[in-house]
Amino acid sequence: MSKGTSMSAFTETPRISRLALLVGIAAATVGIIYGYDSSNIGGALLYLRKDFSLDAAAEGWVTSTVVFGEIAGALFGGALANRIGRKPTMVLVAATFTLFSLLSGIAPTLIVLVIVRILLGVTIGISVVVVPVFVAESAPTRNRGAFLVLYQVATVAGIILGYLIAMSLAPTHSWRWMLGLAAIPGLVITILLLRLPDTARWYVMMGRHAEARKALVAIEGPTVDADKEIEVITAGFATSTTSSWRDLLRGPFLRATIFVVGLGFFVQITGINAIVYYSPAIFESMGYTDDVTKLGLSALVQVAGLIAVFISLMVIDRMGRRPVLLIGIATMIVANILLIGVFAVGGGRFDGALTTLGFIGLVLFTAGFTFGFGSLVWVYAGEAMPAHLRSLGASVMLTADLVANVIVGLAFRPILEQSGMVAFLILGIMAVAAFVFVMKLAPETKGRPLEDIAQFWENGGSWTARK
Repeated sequence: MSKGTSMSAFTETPRISRLALLVGIAAATVGIIYGYDSSNIGGALLYLRKDFSLDAAAEGWVTSTVVFGEIAGALFGGALANRIGRKPTMVLVAATFTLFSLLSGIAPTLIVLVIVRILLGVTIGISVVVVPVFVAESAPTRNRGAFLVLYQVATVAGIILGYLIAMSLAPTHSWRWMLGLAAIPGLVITILLLRLPDTARWYVMMGRHAEARKALVAIEGPTVDADKEIEVITAGFATSTTSSWRDLLRGPFLRATIFVVGLGFFVQITGINAIVYYSPAIFESMGYTDDVTKLGLSALVQVAGLIAVFISLMVIDRMGRRPVLLIGIATMIVANILLIGVFAVGGGRFDGALTTLGFIGLVLFTAGFTFGFGSLVWVYAGEAMPAHLRSLGASVMLTADLVANVIVGLAFRPILEQSGMVAFLILGIMAVAAFVFVMKLAPETKGRPLEDIAQFWENGGSWTARK
C-alpha cells in the first residue's frame, strides 16, 4: 500500500482512524500498570520500613524483587507472544497483574509480599516486551512513532497515579491499600484489551492469511489492498524461516543486537528508576520531613515528565528518532551536573535555594528521560529488528533494561545515603556514555516501513548499500 493510499484511507474514513486509534490507546494503556507499580512502592516503602524494620539495603532488595521477576518475564515474553499471539499475551498480563496486585495488598508477611512481587514482576516483564511489538505491528507507518510513545505517556500517567494515591493514603500509613489498589486499573485494562484484534503480521507468521486479511481491513478499512499488504509482510519474513535466539548473534543482525542490548541497558543504568523508586528518599535527603510533601513533590516531578513525553509524542514523527533521543540524554546530563552541584554545596545541610535547585534538577532529569529514553525505548523495541526477530529482539532489549534496573535499585539507595554527590556523579557518567553510544549506533527509522529495517543492518548500519 502506497503512502498516498494509506493517508487517504486514514483521513477519508473516520471509522478507520477511530479504530486504529483505539488499538494504539488500548495497547499503550498497559503502560499504566507498569508505571503505577514503579511508583506505588516508593510510597509504600515509607511505611514498610517501619512495619518490617528495613534498613537502606533491605529497602533496595524489597524494591528490586519485582525487577527479578520482570527479567524472567522479559526473557520468555517474546517467545510467548510468538506462540500464542500478541493480544492473548497482553490480556494474560493484565489479568495476572490484577490478581497479584490484590495479593500484594493482603500479604501477611514480608516473605509472602516478596514472592508475590516477584510474580507481579513476571507479568510486567512480559508486558514491556509484547506491547511495543503489538503497537509497532498495528500502527500506520506515518503515525507509528507517536503510537509507540503513547506507551510512555501511559507509563508516566501510571507513575503519577501511584504517587497521588500514596499521598492521599499517607495520613493513614495504609501501604496495603497503596499496593492493592493497582488491581483496579489492571481490571479495566483487561476488559479494554479483550476488544482488540491481533496483528496481521502475527497471523501471517502463523500462516493464517484469512485472519490477517480480516485484521488489516478492520484496522485500515475496506479500501486497503489487503492482498498486497500481506504480500509485503510475507516478503519481510522471507529473509528467514526461523526466529532462533542464535540468529541474534549472527551477521548481519549482530550489530542490531548490540544496539538493542546497549540501548536497553543505558535506559536504566542512567538512573530513571532511582528517581521513581526513591524520590521520597531523595527529597528526605534534601531536608523534607513530611511524608505528604515528599510524595506530592515526587508526583510533581513526574508531571513535568508527562509534559515532556507529550512534546515527544508531537515531534517524534517530524524530527525523527535520533534527534529526540539525543536531546533527551543531553538534558539528563545537564540535570546531573546541577544535582551534583546541589549536593556538593549542600552537604548535609540544605536551605530554601538549594532545595529549590534540587527540585529543578529532578524535574530536568525526569523530563529529559521521558522526552528521549522513555519514549524511544518503546519505539526502538518495536522498530529496531526485522520481522522474524522482532519479539526476540524486544526480549533481549528489555532484559538488558531490567538487569540495569536491578543494579540501580540495589545500589542507588545505599550510595545516596552516603553521598548524594557521588550518586549523581555516577549517573552523569552513565548519561555521557549513553550519548556517545546513541550517536554511534542508533538508526533513524522515521517514515520507514517495518519491513525495511533489515536493509539497514544488512548494509552495515546504513540505509544506503555499500559498494
